[in-house]
Amino acid sequence: MTASVENFTRQTLLDVKPLTPSLFTLRTTRDPGFRFRAGQFARLGVVKADGSTVWRAYSMVSSPFDEHLEFFSIVVPGGEFTSELSRLEVGDTLLVDRQAFGYLTLDRFVDGRDLWLLSTGTGVAPFLSILQDFEVWERFARIILVYSVREARELAYQSLIAGLAQRDYLAEHIHKLQFIPTVTRESHPGALAGRITTLIENGELERAAGVELSAEHSRVMLCGNPQMIDDTRALLKKRHMSLSLTRRPGQVAVENYW
Repeated sequence: MTASVENFTRQTLLDVKPLTPSLFTLRTTRDPGFRFRAGQFARLGVVKADGSTVWRAYSMVSSPFDEHLEFFSIVVPGGEFTSELSRLEVGDTLLVDRQAFGYLTLDRFVDGRDLWLLSTGTGVAPFLSILQDFEVWERFARIILVYSVREARELAYQSLIAGLAQRDYLAEHIHKLQFIPTVTRESHPGALAGRITTLIENGELERAAGVELSAEHSRVMLCGNPQMIDDTRALLKKRHMSLSLTRRPGQVAVENYW
């Protein structure tokens, strides 16, 4: 992937926080002209020691109205981009495309009562951005955030999720949110045990949410492991839930930058 000088801006790294040996968050300055919808992603570039630039797509964790940009990353062993990215320090430069991309946004749905946000790993990032945007709270009666990880220590952004209840603009709406963490490789208090697909198949996810996952009322966003997305889409198809397209509105939205 290449980009000309006119297509990106140079932003300064403000903060880097390692969460586990393989997960970290990073925050950068934001160009005043950079605009995005909650749920979209940006292409980030890192200049290597040999002068070449590596580019990858990352969803914004930050709100469309924040003065900064925040991203959530995993270190892929031997990965060309994340190996470079994880070595960056505060004050270093990160390249950011001028244009945001992606269709994991609320305008994928024309109706719906309950919004299910199903994520694995760093796939929770776009949903955190969506939850900080007031539009989602106006549109849906229930919002169910499902966040699946292998180990409990990988449950990132717990303070952000819990802190939504303290935001004044959400005071009348926060009761709509239900957060359901799931951990697949160990037991953890307050979390379901098992993969999202298993929890859908055995009905445990719906029991925990207290609401049915149905074509009539549910709208579902999927982000994370490609296998989870494919398997979940197959399960939802059995419930007559289809991908929402511009000319054919449906009940399911996914991101395609993996």
